[in-house]
Parts: sequence; C-alpha cells; structure tokens
Amino acid sequence: MLGWRDDRQLAEVLPAKEAKALKSAFGYTRCWQVLEHYPRRYARHGEGTDLAAVEEGDVVTTIGVVERVEFIDKGKHKIFRFHVADQSGGRFVATYFNAGYVARVLTQGARAIFSGKVTHFRGQAQMQHPDYLVLTGPGKEKQPATGSLKALNEYGSLHELLGDREWIPVYPASAKISSWRIMGAVWEILETLPKIPEPLDYHPFGMPSFDQAIRLIHAPDERGPDGPLLRLKYNEALGLALAMALRRADNLEHRAPELPRIDAGLHTALLESLPFPLTEGQQQMLGQVSGDLSRARPMSRLLQGEVGSGKTIVALLAMLQAVDNGRQCAMLVPTEVLAAQHARSLTRTLAAAGSSATVVALTGSMPTAAKREALLNIVSGQVDIVVGTHALIQDTVEFFDLGFVVVDEQHRFGVEQRDQLRSKGRGDFTPHLLVMTATPIPRTIAMTVFGDLAISTLRELPGGRKPIQSALVPEARPAWVARAWSRIREEILAGRQAYVVCPRIEGEGGVLEMHEHLQNELFPDLSVGLLHGRLRGEEKDAVMADFSRGGIDVLVATTVIEVGVDVPNATVMLVRESELFGVSQLHQLRGRVGRGGHESLCLFHTLALPGSTSFDRVSAVAATSDGFELANLDLAQRQEGDVLGTSQSGTARTVKLLNLLEDYPVIERANEDAALMVGRDRARAERLVADIEEQARQYLEKN
Repeated sequence: MLGWRDDRQLAEVLPAKEAKALKSAFGYTRCWQVLEHYPRRYARHGEGTDLAAVEEGDVVTTIGVVERVEFIDKGKHKIFRFHVADQSGGRFVATYFNAGYVARVLTQGARAIFSGKVTHFRGQAQMQHPDYLVLTGPGKEKQPATGSLKALNEYGSLHELLGDREWIPVYPASAKISSWRIMGAVWEILETLPKIPEPLDYHPFGMPSFDQAIRLIHAPDERGPDGPLLRLKYNEALGLALAMALRRADNLEHRAPELPRIDAGLHTALLESLPFPLTEGQQQMLGQVSGDLSRARPMSRLLQGEVGSGKTIVALLAMLQAVDNGRQCAMLVPTEVLAAQHARSLTRTLAAAGSSATVVALTGSMPTAAKREALLNIVSGQVDIVVGTHALIQDTVEFFDLGFVVVDEQHRFGVEQRDQLRSKGRGDFTPHLLVMTATPIPRTIAMTVFGDLAISTLRELPGGRKPIQSALVPEARPAWVARAWSRIREEILAGRQAYVVCPRIEGEGGVLEMHEHLQNELFPDLSVGLLHGRLRGEEKDAVMADFSRGGIDVLVATTVIEVGVDVPNATVMLVRESELFGVSQLHQLRGRVGRGGHESLCLFHTLALPGSTSFDRVSAVAATSDGFELANLDLAQRQEGDVLGTSQSGTARTVKLLNLLEDYPVIERANEDAALMVGRDRARAERLVADIEEQARQYLEKN
C-alpha cells in the first residue's frame, strides 16, 4: 500500500471465529489484506436490491420491513410466510418451515436484514429460509439473527456499525462469508487502527489523505466514494510509475559504446542498395535509433509497429551501424522457426547488397558440432550478427564484443532475460537495446509496464502491400465452411500457397488429424505439409524451407508460425476454432499472409455461437485490421490484472482498482509525479516501491 501496510494478525484484532472464516474464504491472515478487499459497489441509504431484477438463484442481501405474517398449518408442516417491503420499493416473501421461533422475532413492523437465494413464482420474488438479522434500537448488544448474519453480533451494536451511513459497502463475498460479515470485520479493523501517516512527501492535490482514503473507501461520507477511490487508484499507478522511473534512473548510470553512423560503412551500403525506398515512418524510426546508438548512454527503445510494417529492415540497418563500429549484435527471437528464418532472410538481404557482414543462428536444438562451431565464431568475433532463441542467454555463450541487442516480439521475453543478454557486453559497457513488437500497446500499458523505454511507432505499411481481407466462417454454416475450403483450392490453382492453423497438435481438430484429412480427402492432389512444436529443429527448418520454396501448397500448423514467418506467396489462411485464440494472437496470425503484392484473405473459423462473447471477439478481429484499435479491444475484454501479468481474483490481484483502459489521466499524473520524486528523494521512492506486492515487482522485473 505504497509505503504502509497494517501487518497486524487478524487473530489479534477480530474474534477467533471471524479470523478463521476470513482465512478459510480468502486466505487472509493479516489486517492489510482485509483492508484491500475493497467494496465492489455501494448501496445508498434507503436503497435496497431490486429483487425483481436479479437473476434466478442469485444470493442477495437486502434490508426490509415485515408488512404481514402469513401462517399455513398443514399438520406436520407449518409454513410461515413473511411479506416484506424492501427499501427499493419492491416486495418479496421470506418462507420458513416449522420455525415458530422466527415468528416470535420477525413480527409485523420488524426491520431486518435478509440474505438468501432469490427465486421467482408468478412474478413474486421469494426466499426460502434466508438468514436474517433484526435491526433493533440502540442499546441492545445482541440482535436476533441466524446464519451468516449472526456473526455481525460479534462486532457489537449494528447501530454503531451502520449509524447514519448514507453509503453501505457491498463486498465481493463467497459461499462461506457474506458481504455483511466482511463489513463487520473491516469496521473492527478500522476502529482499532491508529491514524495512518502520509507516505508521500506531498499531498496530491484534489485528493483525500492516505488515512482518509483507506477509511472512506469502506465507509464513505456524504460526499460518496469517488474521492477515496481516486486516491487509491493514484497510489496504485504511482507504485508502478516509481518502479519504472527508478529503472530509467538506473539506466542513466550505465555506459554504452558510442556507435555513430559511418557514411561509407555497411549501413549506408545496404540503405543505398535496397530495391525499395523506406517509408517515411521507417526513415523516422531509423533516425531515432541511429541517434540513440551514437550516444554513450545505453539506448532502451521499444519499436512497435503493425504486422508487416517493416520493423526488421530498420533493425538490420541499425545492427549494421553497430557492426560498422566493430561491435557485435545479438537478435533474440522467441522460436527456433523464427530464428532460422531471420538468419536466412538477413543473410539473403546482406548478400544481395554485397555486404561482408556475417550472420549465424544459435538455437537449443542445433547439433552439437554445429553449436560448438557457432559458439567459437561468436567468442572469436568472426560473426557480426547472432540470431538466437533463449539459447543466447545461457552462460556458455560469450561474445567477443557485444554492442547492440535486438529483441523481437518482446512480449515473449522479460526484462530479466533482456538484462541477462545485455550483461554479456565487454568490460563495463552495457549494450544498446531495441525491443520490437507487432502487437500494438495501449498507451496506458506503455506508460506502466514499458515506462522505462522510449517508444517509437510504425503505422504505415511498405508500398505494394495490400490490405488483408478477413471473414468469419461459423461451423454452424456448413455451406460457408465448404466455401472456405474451395477458396483455398482456388488460391492454390492460381499458384499461391495457404496456411491452415489449428489450436492443438493431437485430438479432434488438431494438426495431426487435420493434416491427414486434407492430404487424404480434401486435397489429395496437392502437397500438404505439417508443422508443430514437437518436431525437431532440423525438421521444422526443412518444412519451412520447403514451404518458402513453394514445394508445399498447404501448410497445416500450430501457432509456431504466429510471428515473423515471411512467405510472400502465401495468400490465404484458415484459422480453425479461432475463438480459442486471443485478439492479439489472431492479429499476429493474420499477418502471415499479405506479405507480397497479392490480394490476401484470412478466414476465421469458429465453433462459437452467434451472440456469445467469443463469437463477438472473433467478429471484431475480422472487422478491422487496425492493430491499435484491436489492442484497445483486447484490453477492454481482458482483466487489467492479466495485462499486468497477474490474476484479478482473490489475493492474487495486484492492481485492484486501476482501470488501464479508462484511467489514463490518473496514470499520466502518477508518471509525472514519480519522475519528480525520484529526482527529489530517491530513497523515499525506493521505500515506496519496496512495498509493491511481490507479484507486481516480479512482473515488472520480468516483463
């Protein structure tokens, strides 16, 4: 909690039974965990739950007054029906069987809290045997109560607890513990909590103090919960912003080799020999990267761009600038397929330009002899550019003089892994760093998770590339499915190639089954290839090389082809069961076609039913190819905690209140304040960051 945490044991503050219940329900053992169990909404004084509007079977808690009591005697079965008017103006019936004691306390005119499962009969809301707590006048210690509400008696008079509150918190509850019971525990903790000192060296303008925010989020005054909610969101944003500001400050302490552009070098030679002009965006990005490389401060830059926007050629030109200065470059990629392809394409591009720069691939599955030779060439300085997977990070890999690190598809790697590679620089020098992604990042995520990086953005596509057409193919429309297969055949007959992507290797709908089906039944006259993650490295390389040469008509693959694979002649893709993939993943897959000058098509097959969330998500991807628009859609449909690498449920939540889609002003303000604080009082900033939950720290370190 930004420099403060109530570390008291729950068992020291709450009744033993209540402390045990909170541990059983949520795993909580300390007071700070309960204080961070924030209300999910609030009920205003005089406002109840509209029972007519709740879903059948929902468990609700409401306050009502008994208008009349109906008794039905059926011999052995005596039924008591209490007709209750709730505070929303609605009415419901609470029914109890063989419970005469209830009638003695729930008399006509009695005001009580009811909590139970709601059903409806002939339009009338009903509860059977709901828990209740009678709200008696002040001065009475114990109120008649049953079930989960009985526990509220543990916290003294409800008139003290509720008082004249205008806002009643409604907490995320469970089958084991109700919202009211949680409210009682929070009230007891706050009653025994001394005033909390302000952890910051300033009071955020327009916000309550930290002490007020903690108390008022659980018990808002007449002004409502907006003020304390804003302050606590700000605290969460500031914690993340301080972590990034400290990382930026640390980066300024490091030295990097100065790698200025050399006019007569390999960089210039390749630039002048390219068969196509760089786009305006590429030129701008190259200028930024080139300028960063020429400085003695390590570059830390994120290059984000649409699928196919030409990031790789920018990276290659930047690497040649480093090579011109006698330094080696490392390009870290997520898959062996991509490592092999990048090594081939970079070598091909350099050879076409008559460049003397050398490239080698390094992967974990390389034959021992080939790997030994590659390692020897790297450490002796005979190789200029090394393209590799996680194998690059291993201790056995030593560079002669590493000056520049490029990380492709940064979301597959973390800061920890990037730093491991950067630690392989010569002497005290820290290599420059360029990380690239084809998954556009919403600006709020860029400010939090990537706040330590300068950001460059490529939006335009190189000339000659045509937009990819997309279409939905529901399994429920057999004619559409048949047409999709026909469309693939048409492209093959026109001399093009196709991908069929499956969500799994084995089982129904897997690549093994699909490959057999296509080769033996649908396309027996065509060449159908197979690619998945269980193949050996050399097998994957052989398949991709064959596909690139045009020897395979239809490639059935898993998502190993998701990033970086570049076959200009592939013009159609069918993604099977596309509802099983995320928005960004579908966008990445679609980017494997449309890489030449031909019209291209991506077909999203789905088993999802129209109107379902999954169907709508895939429809949205098919409707637009704008990666930045899809990035916001992805963020809107995912929980913010998932974006930050955490779960949004229970104790695992790290960012509990901050909405990364809507709270840009708060995040922007926190980033500005964090930068000022690190410059003004670094020691305080470090103390505040030390309090970020371990999961958040680990994520920021690894991502």
